[in-house]
Amino acid sequence: MHIKGKTVFFDSPPIITGHAGVVGKKEGEGPLAEDFDAIFEDTTMGQQSYELAESAMLHDAIIRALSDAKKSPSEVNFVLSGDLLDQCMGSAFALKDLNVASIGLFGACSTMALSLSVGSMLVDGGADCVVAGTSSHFCSSERQFRFPLEYGGQRPPTSQWTVTGAGSAVIEKKGKGITVKAVQIGTITDLGITDANNMGAAMAPAAARTIGNFLRDTGTNPQDYDMILTGDLGFTGTELLYEIMEKEYKIKLKGYHKDCGLLIYDLKKQDVNSGGSGCGCSGSVLCSHIMKRMEKGSLKKVLFVATGALMSPTSSKQGNPIPGIAHAVLLEV
Repeated sequence: MHIKGKTVFFDSPPIITGHAGVVGKKEGEGPLAEDFDAIFEDTTMGQQSYELAESAMLHDAIIRALSDAKKSPSEVNFVLSGDLLDQCMGSAFALKDLNVASIGLFGACSTMALSLSVGSMLVDGGADCVVAGTSSHFCSSERQFRFPLEYGGQRPPTSQWTVTGAGSAVIEKKGKGITVKAVQIGTITDLGITDANNMGAAMAPAAARTIGNFLRDTGTNPQDYDMILTGDLGFTGTELLYEIMEKEYKIKLKGYHKDCGLLIYDLKKQDVNSGGSGCGCSGSVLCSHIMKRMEKGSLKKVLFVATGALMSPTSSKQGNPIPGIAHAVLLEV
């Protein structure tokens, strides 16, 4: 690999040979229902807690991705995953029975792009097979970051609905599938947003920064891609992204851009306010809907830019601002 600016380019691009995206009941009622690999009507997954349910969902996505790639856990060198829960316990409990060397990552809602990026660099560095994944669950996230569900707090228009879902992808050195041409590890961007119910505003500046840097490093424009796909900016964050891109970078993004948080739900029919969020938002959409479209040929070149709000319950209670980050992955067939 070689680095130009902030972007890592692969001389022998790693290949995504298998993938899977699974979701809960509410997500299965949205417009992407036909593309998900599994829709779980019981979002407790038969577990004793929502946290363990999230782990079960992630485990399921990983097993499905491995099956799609015709691989067994014993053939995997590393599995990389993270989630929104304290100490990434969702991933830890999902991975503990796989008996695979595990790397925990925290990128908040940007984790799918982070795990794909780091996994691709590991494959470029000599690993034969790596699994990247992430997950989130509405109930486990809400009670950790906001209020217990029983509280019934009012949700402002800028708030987003944490997706119950998980995504996973198998990355190999050789094989047939979607190639990872380049990646960019994002730079933390903090413009002082403190409202935990407006994560789109916290993440949009980071998304603009990463997209701007990537286009500069590659000498490309938005029209050079079939789609520039952000993770979970939602309606509020997407509108702000367009504004920043035009003002700061002189780039018109509207018309070339989609957001997973807007794709996964029907904002007119489903009560999700500004759209979807959570690690499982971009994870499930990318590893099902987008990758299946790429395999069918309707999409050939996608710049995936997942966004994350790097907050914790402690930082929010102390009134600290919410730093944002965005990682980029260039996918081609």
